[in-house]
Amino acid sequence: MTAIIDYQNAYEGENSDEEIANAIPPLDSFSVWADAVLSSENLHDQEITIRLTDEIESQQLNNDYRGKNKPTNVLSFPFEAPPGIEMNLLGDLVICAPVISREAEEQKKLTTHHYAHMTIHGILHLLGYDHISDEEADEMEGKEIEILSSLNIANPYEA
Repeated sequence: MTAIIDYQNAYEGENSDEEIANAIPPLDSFSVWADAVLSSENLHDQEITIRLTDEIESQQLNNDYRGKNKPTNVLSFPFEAPPGIEMNLLGDLVICAPVISREAEEQKKLTTHHYAHMTIHGILHLLGYDHISDEEADEMEGKEIEILSSLNIANPYEA
């Protein structure tokens, strides 16, 4: 096992949409996807917190940390240990269940495949990948496509 997942499903309760809640993959799926990313980077025993949220929490975090006042599919918060401290904690992913379900429907893809893609995308951000420049985007998207392919999931960037 290469990924140690702290799984937090905050998308539950009386205000959650049952269809969206039922589409949230189990912890085992998130572990498989995280393992695929870490294996591709030759890493192991890395800890990642994955938190599933509603649109209110996603929007608040996106506004507070990125200045964008809207919910988003995934937010990545890399952990930075103090100097001289070695830890295997990569950071936190916050995944918005309603946004993932809506995007999957709009993009005509399986919701599980979109969760896989956004989990992989988020973990790559935790590892320092980005998509600000075209060159960085090409590199990151190439990694995503390669990892997804290893999981028998189609290229999410193809029309």
